[in-house]
Amino acid sequence: MKLWCELAWLGGERPESSVVLELDGGRIAAISVDVAAPPPGSERLAGLVIPGLANAHSHAFQRALRGRTHGNSSRGSFWTWREQMYALAESITPEAMHSLTRATFAEMALAGVTLVGEFHYLHHDRGGARYSEPNEMGLAVARAAREVGLRLTLLDTCYLHGGVGAAAEGPQLRFCDADADDWRQRADRLVEGVGSPADFVRVGAAIHSMRAVDPASAEIVAAWTARRAAPLHAHVSEQPAENEACLEAYGASPTELLDRAGALSPRFTAVHATHVSVQDIGLLGAARTCCCLSPTTERDLADGVGPARALADAGVRLALGTDSNAIIEPLEEARAVELDERLVTGVRGNHEARALLAAATRSGYESLGWPEGGSLREGGPADLVAVRLGSVRLTGTSPDHALGALVFAGAAADVNDVMVGGRFVVRDGAHVALDVARELQAAIAGLDR
Repeated sequence: MKLWCELAWLGGERPESSVVLELDGGRIAAISVDVAAPPPGSERLAGLVIPGLANAHSHAFQRALRGRTHGNSSRGSFWTWREQMYALAESITPEAMHSLTRATFAEMALAGVTLVGEFHYLHHDRGGARYSEPNEMGLAVARAAREVGLRLTLLDTCYLHGGVGAAAEGPQLRFCDADADDWRQRADRLVEGVGSPADFVRVGAAIHSMRAVDPASAEIVAAWTARRAAPLHAHVSEQPAENEACLEAYGASPTELLDRAGALSPRFTAVHATHVSVQDIGLLGAARTCCCLSPTTERDLADGVGPARALADAGVRLALGTDSNAIIEPLEEARAVELDERLVTGVRGNHEARALLAAATRSGYESLGWPEGGSLREGGPADLVAVRLGSVRLTGTSPDHALGALVFAGAAADVNDVMVGGRFVVRDGAHVALDVARELQAAIAGLDR
């Protein structure tokens, strides 16, 4: 297959014009620029073609909370929202996990996502009872991604405690394994269950947080990922209370504890890092880690605004996620990194459009263990998105300003075509196989029955 792109971003300061991508076996075999006319038999992609977007942090089942936890007038915080999330988690069966995840992943595809990192911790039945297949929930997530046509990194999450020094109770029991060795055995079985080759689904790990995993157990998880050269993610300093609890119990911040556990490396991603210290930033930068920001969730939960510029200056790569999926707008996540930081610093221009787009593509792929992806280059996977430039949001944009317009004004509604591994998943703004709105409606309505 040959694709003729009106404009294509190949990583430079501006898009290239009249670009031909030659595909072979799901990869980009050759790239030519300034090709005056589409080659015979080629597929024409109008507008701007960019690499596929990576959603580096998702809890797909939380999509069902949209509207239910956002429009009420009662005052609250992350902690009150968490109780509402727990109530939802109690209602999720494996069948519901599959249907809701499939519909949510399909919504992501319509927004230009080609790779998703599912931070998966809803493992067991009510009361913590084990399913006959211990990874029934995780395998349902993997099946959903394959049916939608997205790549997936399934970040199987170790969750052991209800808080620092506290036993899990109630809905938390569905998240918890008996101990880190029990988690490790289940994670090994999950790798076998997902199978190979890992062309579309790969397995990584996550430490839920240093609230939910003690330091000795974190060492076991870190060693598991090191042995497999797999990505490792963790919620880090999302709330000041998390920092305070760790300092009181261990005399160290969550980042320091992760460092001592051997978790910090280029394969590690700190999720949120909203309330990290200068010392924490130094540790994350020295280890060349990644940080996944999820601005729409961080502001929805009143978490705060993370120090994105300071993290990047320290050498931390930035990635982006939709987290609770209160809204699935990857471009909003990208521009919010800059716009939210403007509110805090009073300074414009902390992050340029090209850097934000790289966070949404290349860095996200690296964070999720797909270093070969996230850019349009010869030999890389044919994961790409074609964006219309004629919408009311983007019309009138010149090629020289297309990246800035896309990042700071574009939306999921502007996505026209999405390709994953050389196969179109979205054409003309619609999923090729699924009625996404109907799937979402059915999946969420099923939870109310």
